[in-house]
Amino acid sequence: MDKKKVLIVEDQVLVRKFIENALADSDRYEASFSIKNADLADVYCQKNEIDLILMDVYTDLGASGLEAAARIKKQYPEIKIIVITSLPEFSFIKRAREIGVESFMYKEDEANSLISIMDRTMAGESVYPDKTPEVKIGLASSYDFSERELEVLRELTSGNTNEEIAAKLCISTATVKTHIANLMDKTGFKSRTELAIKARELGLVIL
Repeated sequence: MDKKKVLIVEDQVLVRKFIENALADSDRYEASFSIKNADLADVYCQKNEIDLILMDVYTDLGASGLEAAARIKKQYPEIKIIVITSLPEFSFIKRAREIGVESFMYKEDEANSLISIMDRTMAGESVYPDKTPEVKIGLASSYDFSERELEVLRELTSGNTNEEIAAKLCISTATVKTHIANLMDKTGFKSRTELAIKARELGLVIL
């Protein structure tokens, strides 16, 4: 049986080596190419036979794995993609589904092995986690926040004013103030700047 050809797109050396070793031990897959920058993935798909891509979200030089996945799905819909990330940003799962990415997993996920998810994906199954990893921020858990609060928090990390956040999310300025007050009350932070910095550091929301 011919092995399925896999393109690895991962900029972290240790993670990339782990994946390469896992594929080397498999009798069903082979790592055809292993690259650091998602912007190059299209070229490899164009010039080589690729069955499956293991795609990190953030790669070398800031190249977006989700944007690369969107381009590849339009040009090569037959190539299956598994997005792999360690970042808890809640919008990643939704964006991956909208793009048409077959499966999604977290690097820390021990319940499902990489090879198992690859097998299920290649068999036609779409494998997604039920929820994002829990993140502790201040006195709160990321599970304590509503989706709208997380959307406001993301805009807050960009340095936008309440008026700019309101315009971006199509809500009132008063509603923005209420969400920010709730976020600060839940986390215990005393300033919106402190809240925004910590959220960025933890990867809870990413611009």
